[in-house]
Amino acid sequence: MNRVSEIVWKDITKDSKIENLIEKVIKKCFEVECIFPTSLYICITLTNPENIKALNKQYRNIDKPTDVLSFPMFEKSELDELLKKNTKPNIQDILGDIIISIPKVKEQAVEYGHSFERELSYMLVHGFYHLMGYDHIEEEDKIKMRQKEENVLSQLNITRN
Repeated sequence: MNRVSEIVWKDITKDSKIENLIEKVIKKCFEVECIFPTSLYICITLTNPENIKALNKQYRNIDKPTDVLSFPMFEKSELDELLKKNTKPNIQDILGDIIISIPKVKEQAVEYGHSFERELSYMLVHGFYHLMGYDHIEEEDKIKMRQKEENVLSQLNITRN
C-alpha cells in the first residue's frame, strides 16, 4: 500500500515518532472520508517559525508566523467529482500541502494544556480538512469543520488532556 503522506523536514530535526504519528493521523483522515490511499497523498512540511512566516507573507500577505498552512490542489467541487468517481488511478495525485511549525505546535500544546501529540494531530486534521475544501470563516462552516475534526481525533482516541 502506498503511503498517504510525504514528510519533508525543513530546518528542524527529523523524528521518527512524529513521522509515525503523522502517517497514523492522515490514514485515519483518509479512512473517515473514504479516500483510497492509493489515489491521493499529502505533502507535509515540518518547519520552524521563520520559514512558515515567510510562506504566510508570500501567499497570504500576513507578515507573522502561524501554526499551520494548507495549500489545496483542488477546488472543493473538483475534489468532490474526483472522489465521486471512486476509482483508483495508476498514479498518485497530490491532495495538497500542509506546512506545520513544530515549535509553534509545542508552544500551543503548553498554552492549551494538552499533549504535543494532541496538538500536532489537531494541526494535521485541521490542515487535511482545509485541503478537502472546508473552512471556518462562517460560523456554520466552522461548526461543520470542527465536528469533522473532532470525529477523526476521537476515533484515534486523541483527547484534549
